[in-house]
Amino acid sequence: MQPAAAQSIIDLEKQYLLQNYARYPLVLERGKGCYVYDTAGKRYLDLIAGIGVNGLGYSHPAITKVIRAQAGRLLHVSNLYYHQYQGPLAERIARASGLDRVFFCNSGTEAMEGALKMLRSHGRKIRHEKHQVIALENSFHGRTLGALSITGQEKYRQDFEPLLPGARFVPRNDITALEQMVSENTAGIVLELVQGEGGIYPMAAEYVRKVRELGDRYNALVVFDETQCGVGRPGTYFSYQMFDPPIMPDVMVAAKPLACGIPLGFIAANERAAASIGPGMHGSTFGGGPLACHVALEFFNILDTLLPQIVHVGSYFRMRLTELARRYSFIKEIRGFGLMIGIDLDMPGKQIVLDAIEEGLLINCTHETVLRMLPPYILTEHDVDRAITVLNRVFKKAKTA
Repeated sequence: MQPAAAQSIIDLEKQYLLQNYARYPLVLERGKGCYVYDTAGKRYLDLIAGIGVNGLGYSHPAITKVIRAQAGRLLHVSNLYYHQYQGPLAERIARASGLDRVFFCNSGTEAMEGALKMLRSHGRKIRHEKHQVIALENSFHGRTLGALSITGQEKYRQDFEPLLPGARFVPRNDITALEQMVSENTAGIVLELVQGEGGIYPMAAEYVRKVRELGDRYNALVVFDETQCGVGRPGTYFSYQMFDPPIMPDVMVAAKPLACGIPLGFIAANERAAASIGPGMHGSTFGGGPLACHVALEFFNILDTLLPQIVHVGSYFRMRLTELARRYSFIKEIRGFGLMIGIDLDMPGKQIVLDAIEEGLLINCTHETVLRMLPPYILTEHDVDRAITVLNRVFKKAKTA
């Protein structure tokens, strides 16, 4: 397909789609491994991977085989009935997470909505006034009204206020502010252990321990949002398992790479939190269908063998980026764990993203100055070296601009 044909695709979307995405001028046609190809056949090393969704890259042979087989058998069955994959996947998640019960949905934001209902129901059973939810400044939990209500970035909330009442925000890693905010009226405390959309900021272990302690003291449910920072990305199944010993949540929500591009999210909860939702209180039409669950089971089989590679390649990537940071003074900091990496700049990063696209490298920019990378878990050191070569070129261009 020639560039003119690609432009016609862009023009058609501009005419008929809701214009709520600020897209880059790139039309992708296919992918293989860690690489995608545009309609002209140009290859790009993809380090954003569908914003963390394509954990196994593109066209993974085992995943492709499962999709083809399941598509010819059973794509969807309502939750009025059972199928053979939902129970085994729930067991797999429970064993990997250390939690007891699982609910399937379609996305991270939908999972967060269900978690908020758990918090509200839990608090209401204790007393009517116990409905406050503590969240963090600079957080991001989704774009539905409930998830927006506990997203600690005004730019996402301001056009839709008034939102869900009872949300309170505290600074990241500020134990004093947290202690002052939590009370007998707190139903739950929600946090990302690595803030993703907020700029790849990890939580300090002592802060997370204090969250757990306050949750226990005030009978408030602790919710970890693992949508971006979990499901293998830190080199463990979930990011709370990076702590020694792990700091357990009452509720955990996740999604993104679980079904390798097929929509699937989940809530995992301990028995205390799970008891807050009874028959008829929550549901999902598409959540937990046989295709998505079958793919997710295969994903976990593959992830088991990839966790050491995620740790190793992620460490190698951060080391190579640190070398670049010594050359370019506009790089303030390299942050992240495993294959969740942020490059904090002292200038806007949008042009660097565009220059990287021209050089065959896909990254994105969040919080205006943080280059974010969420590469596939199959990334190799060779791929990292290729990325560093491109980043060096675009950083050199930015330095002289």
